[in-house]
Amino acid sequence: MSLVSTNKIENAKYELEIKADAEAFEKAIQETYLRSRGRINVNGFRKGKAPRKMIEQLYGENVFYEDAVNALVNTEVAPAIESTDYELVANPEINVTSVNKNDGVTFKVVITVKPEVEISDYKGIEIEKTVNAVTDEDIDRQIQALRERNGRLVTVEDRAAENGDVAVIDFEGFKDGVAFEGGKDSNYELALGSGTFVPGFEEQIVGKKTGDEFTINVTFPENYQMEELAGQPCEFKIKLNEIKTKELPELDDEFVKDATEFETLDELKNDMRTKLEEHAAQHAEAEAENKLFESLIDKLNADIPQVMYENKIDEMVRDFEIRLSQQGLDMKTYLTYTNMDMAAFRKSFEEQAQKQVKVRLALEKIADLENVEVTDEQVEEEINKMAEQYNMSADKIKSIVGTKAVKSDLRVAEASKIVKDSAKING
Repeated sequence: MSLVSTNKIENAKYELEIKADAEAFEKAIQETYLRSRGRINVNGFRKGKAPRKMIEQLYGENVFYEDAVNALVNTEVAPAIESTDYELVANPEINVTSVNKNDGVTFKVVITVKPEVEISDYKGIEIEKTVNAVTDEDIDRQIQALRERNGRLVTVEDRAAENGDVAVIDFEGFKDGVAFEGGKDSNYELALGSGTFVPGFEEQIVGKKTGDEFTINVTFPENYQMEELAGQPCEFKIKLNEIKTKELPELDDEFVKDATEFETLDELKNDMRTKLEEHAAQHAEAEAENKLFESLIDKLNADIPQVMYENKIDEMVRDFEIRLSQQGLDMKTYLTYTNMDMAAFRKSFEEQAQKQVKVRLALEKIADLENVEVTDEQVEEEINKMAEQYNMSADKIKSIVGTKAVKSDLRVAEASKIVKDSAKING
């Protein structure tokens, strides 16, 4: 194997010329012949016993070339790429430029690598941190939500339906006078004002009384998931069977005892205030960190290849698919429900992906500038923590993640600590 030349062709892209000599090519051809001869029939020879020269005479001297060249990609090209010490961020583009039994095989390989990064003034970054005060109104909203969760539905007899009520209805939908599939149900409990049904549907129930039978007209949204109804005007025949409203419990110590772990309303309010203040402090801390990293990005100078952003989006999409599967859903179903295609879904991650890539590059460079060292013992300790967290063996974690990646993450974490510890946070 020989790395003949390395030429930078554009930002973070290099073209390598790699040559496998005649000896390496001959070895690859011979190994291909040994692997393949069992599948080749030659008259006068038992299957798998025909000499290589005989096969080459029958099928051409280059009969084994393609598989041999492919084998050289692993045995010759991959080591040559590794010898450059470049950190690839995409699969290399490999092209064969010449194949000759006497001269060997020449490859042209285009690699995309991590860009050169410059960063300065990353210590002492000034950030404003704002902790929002917890008000009595915040507490009241928490209390009201607790009452709502513990409310009970009671039947209303003496008035018309209002927003916030639950209307128990029979309904059937028609398009051009013909009932359509999925448009019928009985004793369906519809929360008025929830926006559960087609726009305009719930509003036309408001004002009706128990026992009323009536027709409402709606137009389905243009992006409705059932194509035959999308954008189409339809009518629904409705019977209002019952009106229910939520009756909230009295706000007193007895309610608090029944609904919570506390004995009095004051105890509950004090606990709510404490938790809201803790949440406000955590939120402020997260916002300050976000501002810090945004400022760090502003100090970054790097011409980042688009493929790095795409790789990060790929990773985010895979993580999202895993979370969906844990809920019993798949991506196709999710996209149908949200009226999105995959391109739009991927684009929704674009800004976040770009930020994460830039922050990572900045912190990796800072780790270099600060000569951050991570010991093998620290890597092993981190792998053992991950093994315990995911209930896997340490060897399994190593096979999935890799010690090199764990070491890189620990260096980045230390660089992040350096930036945070030196930051001047006001507020």
